[in-house]
Amino acid sequence: MVNYAQHFNLRATPQSEKIHGSSQVPNSAGGYSFAIDDWQRLDRWLLLGADGGSYYASEKKLTRENAEAVMRCLATDGLRTVGRIIEISHEGRAPKNNPALFALAMCAGLGNGETKSYALSQLPRVARTGTMLFGFATYIQAFRGWGRGLRHGIGNWYLSQKPEDLAFQAVKYRQRDGWTHRDLLRLSHPKTPTPLEERFGWPVRKVLQWICKGEAEGIDEIPIIAGFRKVQEASSEKEVAAIVREYHLPLEAIPPEKMGPKVWEAALPFLGMTALLRNLGNLSKNGILVEGAWDVITQVAGRLTDEEQLKKGRIHPLSVLAALMTYQSGHGVRGSGAWEPVSDIRDALSESFYKAFKAVDPTGKRIVLALDVSGSMGMGALSGIPGITPRVGSAAMAMVTYKTEKQVVLVAFSHTMIPVDISRCQRLDDVCHTVSQIPMGATNCALPMLWALENKVQADAFVIYSDSESWIGEIHASQALRMYRERTGIPARAIAVGMVANEYTVFDPQDAGSLNVVGFDTAAPQIMSEFIAGRI
Repeated sequence: MVNYAQHFNLRATPQSEKIHGSSQVPNSAGGYSFAIDDWQRLDRWLLLGADGGSYYASEKKLTRENAEAVMRCLATDGLRTVGRIIEISHEGRAPKNNPALFALAMCAGLGNGETKSYALSQLPRVARTGTMLFGFATYIQAFRGWGRGLRHGIGNWYLSQKPEDLAFQAVKYRQRDGWTHRDLLRLSHPKTPTPLEERFGWPVRKVLQWICKGEAEGIDEIPIIAGFRKVQEASSEKEVAAIVREYHLPLEAIPPEKMGPKVWEAALPFLGMTALLRNLGNLSKNGILVEGAWDVITQVAGRLTDEEQLKKGRIHPLSVLAALMTYQSGHGVRGSGAWEPVSDIRDALSESFYKAFKAVDPTGKRIVLALDVSGSMGMGALSGIPGITPRVGSAAMAMVTYKTEKQVVLVAFSHTMIPVDISRCQRLDDVCHTVSQIPMGATNCALPMLWALENKVQADAFVIYSDSESWIGEIHASQALRMYRERTGIPARAIAVGMVANEYTVFDPQDAGSLNVVGFDTAAPQIMSEFIAGRI
């Protein structure tokens, strides 16, 4: 008998073909995947951006596709779009803020009148530093000119600051992307009303005048500006160190040629969390953070693992991972300078990574964590951070669940299932190194469910970390999930963790037992936990 079912089977369709009657679309790898909606695409853009592109799409292509999705969100509901940008940016859920600034600039330039006004009024909540403001100023010029609304929005950014905060911004973030504060002030013409001066005590006008002219009567009454002016004139390292201690100056206020070991030592207690993460190598290179320097090691490790400081500094787990990977390498990203890593600091960074995510409640469920280690996952970089490929990032993020749950199996797959020898007790950099060494292959996202069936693995949930560019195999992931449910009688839930800002997912969005989340959203592990436990 001729087996016609081999040519047309609604329960097992080759991934190179579309499931009949489904909403699948062609993916970039030559297979078929489900498409996420524009609001989910907005989230992927805000959380992952398109820095450096991906294996299948250039940075330019990914940016254009995501920008078009943002425009469709704008056309549908501009206020909701701005609200989502504010939520993800203000809560520090994204590794970098540039995608949010770009999307906010689109809203302020392309939205209707109400959306534009709302976007510009919320600028201080998204552009929280001078550097971010300069980035917004660069982006906004692609969508509109310097009309009254934009001038008012930029001016309000300055007038909404307390005088001491505005002085800090002026000293720490002096220029970026061809912009200076003087440039923006001359374009926006903010006027300082009397109520503002009465509210804050110090005249904001003096700070603005100093920014524009370099002088203002009584400007040295503001400590950080006085310290900045003094350190520019200081001639000896000892003198610079003394000024840094007295005025608590940020690193950016100190001329690079004056940054000697004594100055680094003086600056250490006043480094913000972001600056501390970025300069661990410099501290070790200058002989301050070294084995045996127990006071310094205790101080730094204590700050790195302080949950309150991590939260206050909006420290993202990906920033911690980048700091760990750089620090343990013993040299800078560009290879300039070398240091001997301190083991206690590497341990502290590993601990800090998990604390930077929102608290995760264990589910008590049986979970299969499946890492896509195919070739496409080994290319590109999450948020443009060198060395942090989607493959490495997936392993790091999966460890949050792996360390939280008791009944969990961690596996890897490409076109075959691949053994992964990883312990919950391993330090994070060791985990990342182990996964980065796994040989690459093609992508078959159906394998975790098929493997579980074959090996009689009982699973209440499958969590697949992938770019969803699945294309090889005789059955789609959504069909393999349904097969697993039918043959085991377990109503297993499934989560697709998107690691690239594309439009694809491997599970059917119409399946109430499946969920799409974005990789390295700090809220994602807890959302996943709630979903697996059946609480959402």
